Amino acid sequence: MDRAILVRHAESEYNARGLINGDPRIRNGLTPAGVEQAEKLGTILADEQIDLCVVTGLERTELTADIALEGRSIPRLVIEELNDPAFGPFEGSVLERYRVWATGASSGDIPGRGGESRLEIVRRYVVGFRHVLARPESTVLVVAHSLPISYAISAREQIGPRSRIGLTAYAMPYHFTRKDLDTAASVMQRWLSQPDW
Repeated sequence: MDRAILVRHAESEYNARGLINGDPRIRNGLTPAGVEQAEKLGTILADEQIDLCVVTGLERTELTADIALEGRSIPRLVIEELNDPAFGPFEGSVLERYRVWATGASSGDIPGRGGESRLEIVRRYVVGFRHVLARPESTVLVVAHSLPISYAISAREQIGPRSRIGLTAYAMPYHFTRKDLDTAASVMQRWLSQPDW
């Protein structure tokens, strides 16, 4: 990989209701606004040479890629390590409820049965980004979720994961060179050895 374009999926039905979804078994399609966002993304990317499209195991990333890349024959790869968190007992609940818990919890705390700690989440994000870096294709479009992208944007500026981080915009491309993404993965990896919250 020489270049990566990281994009958060377009607005999903759960997003519109302020709910969280990290379980791939749950259907969570795009809203009409989300479809428009994905179409606009397709226009933005129309002149980009894209050699591979990476999606996660969650439906909203696949639907966004389907719409944005309609009519283009671009190979697709699923990298589940870039999935949204497994929220455990918070699955399907209001995002702010989970954020309140997360703000008061350490990075090693698990939200409950079936959930994962932020340490586990960051660890798999590092693996996921390393998979992208190892790809032979020159330009890789990664349609993922706000959290891994927000962490990557901060980490390329040498800022490690935080207990609370802003959301990225729907269907907005963030461009990374190989060096950028390698830096981001390395910063997250170092943070794992000495988490600061």
